[in-house]
Amino acid sequence: MSYLYPHHTLVGYVLIKKIRILNANAISSPLTYGFPAISGFIGSVHALSRKISQQDGLENVRLDGVLIASHHCQVQRYRESKLTDFSFIQTRNPILKSGKTASIVEEGRCHLVVSLVVGVYSDNPFGLMDEQRDALLKHIEQLIQQQRIAGGSVVGLHRQQAVEYVKSADVDTFKHKLLPAFVLMEAQQELHDITAQLQAHHPAATALDALIETAILHHIPLQHGNETSWHIETVKRGRGWIVPIPLGFQGISPQFAPYEMTNCRNPEYPSQYVEAIYGLGRWQFPHRIDNLAQALWYQRHIVEQDLYIFTQNRAY
Repeated sequence: MSYLYPHHTLVGYVLIKKIRILNANAISSPLTYGFPAISGFIGSVHALSRKISQQDGLENVRLDGVLIASHHCQVQRYRESKLTDFSFIQTRNPILKSGKTASIVEEGRCHLVVSLVVGVYSDNPFGLMDEQRDALLKHIEQLIQQQRIAGGSVVGLHRQQAVEYVKSADVDTFKHKLLPAFVLMEAQQELHDITAQLQAHHPAATALDALIETAILHHIPLQHGNETSWHIETVKRGRGWIVPIPLGFQGISPQFAPYEMTNCRNPEYPSQYVEAIYGLGRWQFPHRIDNLAQALWYQRHIVEQDLYIFTQNRAY
């Protein structure tokens, strides 16, 4: 059963192999950049699901949940030397009638190669018929190349059997097909452990301090007689490849009725002011994940707490 589609049952998974994306949004939140936000992939899957449900014979099929496996990520950035900061490479916009350069909002872009594993849901608990499965694979391969993913343009898929389907019990057969790649996983337990580690020395430390600490390298001098060497310490040591990531949004205002908020992107829907929620993620090899079904990200709305979050806990 899906959170978004409570009357549908998980019947299988679809693997979309090596999607090449140009100029995806590399600014994932007000504080993080480098790889697109999870919301960019979840939103693309939701848009794809709505298109799939409009196809003949697939009216009862829905898509929910997405595993994100990154094969390649090239951030469009530049720096003059190792001693200077990076800056995003910007596009050149047309000049104004006056001949002056038009002001722009700075954008961060990246080129990606990713594979996605998406959950397939149906109101028929016995699964898809052969005709439905073939139609689903055909339409996904066509439609995924006609929409944007994380703000970027899809320019190609894997040349051979770009889209594959397996029953829900066989999802782990996709593991070797994701290699070589890193899969984005939640690492909230590590955030709790790092917070506790900091609080052992600084009782006032918070989870935000722990999050900032993951981006810090401590250069410690070591004296050996008349010689000095430097030792680098980080709380990430021994914890794998962990990174700060945005995990959703927290409402900071009442919810406004449709057409009540001005200059809203979609005025026909309720709107609300929110701020980003942060946590830790881990890039992990597929073969180190016990069950790939645990690696799919889902969107959740907790009304009582005004939370819009992304989680890998399907039963949240």
